[in-house]
Amino acid sequence: MRHDPHRSTRTTTTRRTRLIAAATAAALLAAGATAATAASAGTTARPAATSLQVVDDCGGQCYDILPPGENGNETLAQIILFKLFGTHPSNNDDQLGPYSSLVNAATGLTDSQINQFYNSSALGVPSADVQSTQSPETGVTIVRDDSGIAHVTGQTRAETEYGAGYAGAEDRLWVMDLLRHLGRGELTSFAGGDSGNQSLEQNLWRGAPYTSADLQAQVTALAADGTQGAQVKSDIDDYLNGVNAYIAAVTAANDFPGEYDLAGQSMTPFTESDLIAIADVIGALFGNGGGAQLQSALVKQAAEAQYGVTQGDAVWNALREQNDPEATLTLHNGQTFPYGEATGETGLAMPDTGSVQAVNIVQNATGTGVSSAAKKSGATTSSTASSKTASETAGTAAAQSAAVKAATAAQLKKISAKLPAAVRSKASVVAGMFNNGALPGVDVPAPGQQHPGMSNALVVSGKNTASGNPIAVFGPQTGYFAPQLLMLEEVQGPGISARGVSFAGLNFYVEMGRGPSYAWSATSGEQGTADTFAVQLCNTDGTAATTASTAYLDNGVCTPMQKIEQTDSWNPTLADETAAGSYNLVMYRTNFGLVEYTATIGGKPVAYTVQRSTYMHEADSAIGFMMFNDPSIMSTTAGFEQAASNVDFDFNWFYVNSAHTAYYNSGMNPVRAAGTDPNLPLWGTSADEWVNWSPTAYTEEDTATSAHPNSTDQDYYISWNNKQALDYSAADGNYSYGPVQRADLLNTGILNYLATGAKFTEASLTDVMENAALSDLRAKEVLPLLLKVINSQPITNSTQQALVTELTTWMNAGGQILPTSNGATTFQNAAAIQLLDAWWPQLLTAEFQTGMGTGLFDALAADLPANDSPSGDQQITVAGSVPSDNLAQTHKGSAFQFGWWGYVSKDLRSVLGQSVQDALPVQYCGSGSLSACRTALLTSLTTAANESAATVYPADTYCSAGNQWCADSIVQSPLGGITDPLTTWQNRPTYQQVVEFTSGG
Repeated sequence: MRHDPHRSTRTTTTRRTRLIAAATAAALLAAGATAATAASAGTTARPAATSLQVVDDCGGQCYDILPPGENGNETLAQIILFKLFGTHPSNNDDQLGPYSSLVNAATGLTDSQINQFYNSSALGVPSADVQSTQSPETGVTIVRDDSGIAHVTGQTRAETEYGAGYAGAEDRLWVMDLLRHLGRGELTSFAGGDSGNQSLEQNLWRGAPYTSADLQAQVTALAADGTQGAQVKSDIDDYLNGVNAYIAAVTAANDFPGEYDLAGQSMTPFTESDLIAIADVIGALFGNGGGAQLQSALVKQAAEAQYGVTQGDAVWNALREQNDPEATLTLHNGQTFPYGEATGETGLAMPDTGSVQAVNIVQNATGTGVSSAAKKSGATTSSTASSKTASETAGTAAAQSAAVKAATAAQLKKISAKLPAAVRSKASVVAGMFNNGALPGVDVPAPGQQHPGMSNALVVSGKNTASGNPIAVFGPQTGYFAPQLLMLEEVQGPGISARGVSFAGLNFYVEMGRGPSYAWSATSGEQGTADTFAVQLCNTDGTAATTASTAYLDNGVCTPMQKIEQTDSWNPTLADETAAGSYNLVMYRTNFGLVEYTATIGGKPVAYTVQRSTYMHEADSAIGFMMFNDPSIMSTTAGFEQAASNVDFDFNWFYVNSAHTAYYNSGMNPVRAAGTDPNLPLWGTSADEWVNWSPTAYTEEDTATSAHPNSTDQDYYISWNNKQALDYSAADGNYSYGPVQRADLLNTGILNYLATGAKFTEASLTDVMENAALSDLRAKEVLPLLLKVINSQPITNSTQQALVTELTTWMNAGGQILPTSNGATTFQNAAAIQLLDAWWPQLLTAEFQTGMGTGLFDALAADLPANDSPSGDQQITVAGSVPSDNLAQTHKGSAFQFGWWGYVSKDLRSVLGQSVQDALPVQYCGSGSLSACRTALLTSLTTAANESAATVYPADTYCSAGNQWCADSIVQSPLGGITDPLTTWQNRPTYQQVVEFTSGG
């Protein structure tokens, strides 16, 4: 079994009547009454609301925030009015200002000021803060506070879940629909054929292709997983009743999210398997690690080619930083949790040099799907397109353009009839709203990409706080969207009492938040729970196999692979004007996982598969989330660990109540065969497979709960996707757990504060978090070493001296990226920031490329991105490589997770003669000569200084070339018809709690 049960007073209104404050907009809406009554269907307005009576042990000291705002549904009229007048629906963007303003206020922050930047997360709603009350079903009450957050209560558990579903759909229906179609591989068919939609659904299909039967089988398995699984199944069904009741209500009123009109789609009821599809998306985005053994093997082979096998392997092991003794740990009291280390080298399946090719999952493409197929196959054009003359190509483009115009004109005429007369002539303002994709900024890792690990946590025990009660500042860093992928809610009913966030479409439980006497949160765990296997290809008719063969040897028997196929087609719409196209998404499944690559080994064709422990178990984690919402379980640290251990996805979980703190790392950690190396690809044989692996049940033996990193009442905990504990190995493709990691910024901040003899308050811990959020990791931890090398001799060149002075001034000021004032669009020390940004790829090339050779240098850069700056630019580009998923979205806030800073630190300290644990076997900078290293750094610095701002910060959709502040800024990527202004950079959780319980622990 995978689960262990022990382990001012406001007038009451309906929500959608809170539309537009502007008088002009109000008048226009009045002309079209249907646009003002969306959620009134099935709702009872009440003249007075009763505050929720619930237990709350936080004593008014719990806070949270989720920008830009809770209201994520807008009618067609509201979208058009926003495009015309820039007026936001109520509660659509009211959290963005407070969230962004913390940048200039964290230093010197007091406890009494916290509520200027966070909302109270007290349970219940004071009567003065009630904005609306709904009763969409007998026994269900949904009270919305003045931030638009739903507080759901039910007299029975079924009624509670019904209310959660109704409120969730009211807040995020369009996003829910996007996610379910993405999870089914149907995004282009639903939202349009833009290249962003194509790429996104293709990447997800590569890692999580499911048939409808597969999805429903997971529901059936969950229901059979004891009494807890049966309860989750019942909760899901009641939740779906609420979701579908909302859909029925707004359909009857002909008043629903305007994106449906613009995309030419209708609303359809949600099913159990739809929720599994959504869970599939979220798990792929945030909840798994590993599966990049093949990419790691290519780095190893490059090192061996450069240095020979013995020294090459030593270099590869050092670059891996799998268990680097200099890494910052979450569990810092010497606890050891061995996992992921090699126990031998049997069964290694290393590819022939140059033979690895990614499989092309796009087949039978037509129209605008053809370019996607060509891109995925590595061709520049399809065979059909390449034979066309220029005139034929031009004719095709003209025909496509005419078809697009005709289709969008017809749709525009249709929707205009629904609008107030005063805006009908302006309806075309919404054309092309999704021409950059319906889910911009959502980027699922493709095979071989680094998984984006985000979120951070600071938890301090009572012995280090002024009150004697533990304090936590923590939250998930899930990117920025409008509306967010997350939604805020409070849910109160039998066996459920929680407030916090959940992903859209999964809010039948609060996934991270607080209960009556405790709070919990998570960061991405990223341990290795996916492995790569090689299977020898064959043909069932006995003919010679090629890399195109779709059968493989399984225990000596030529066995056909299972083909999993999804057909997508699209036509132009007002929302996405991409011309018509189609394709089939095709993946092949084996008893050793999904086929991701082909290659040869010893000249024989093979397929490389990736086997993920949570594949076919996307639903199972719901049991753990259910337990998080149950105060009878979560009131103790032991109960918290039981709940966290029932989450199968890879997460680091943190817990705090009034007396205790705790930590647990969740995930389905497979037990590997003795004598194998999980860092590299293995042969797909029974001898090298996971222990007790069943390819029919998709189960294996996993490590025991006690073997996962866990702790209670450590003096403090920090996490920012760093190494969890001693001997808990970095996953196969993760080369970033070295001596410099962004978690150092949190760790150092806490230690420096405690060193003053002071005790933490909520404000001072928030200050530590925000100071880290504004810091350039390179400036904090690597720049001092760079300058030490440069200053090892006097600088005689005045131009170089000026550059060094500029960098030194910024470093001494704290090395932070700060606006010049509140609301400013320029940075303090802007010239120094630009100089370091420009210098970073130049200095890496100068320091490492000669010693590594082009082969190893490029292989390493392809596996571990050289940089992870706020803008996502300033990279070392390797032809043909797949960029890190962490770099695929610009303007994302999250920065400095992956990079070569640890290598620079170890190498420069070695050249300087300083102490280095697990030093690199080769001294790279200046081949170990301090003088030569200094020259290389100064030369590259001079080169960087000559780069223009436009080169360092290239133009993109949001910014002109050379605009530094804009390049680094945060964009709330639009998932609907409403957009938000750019905000200044900070590296901080999207949803964040500040909590300190006074009793109940």
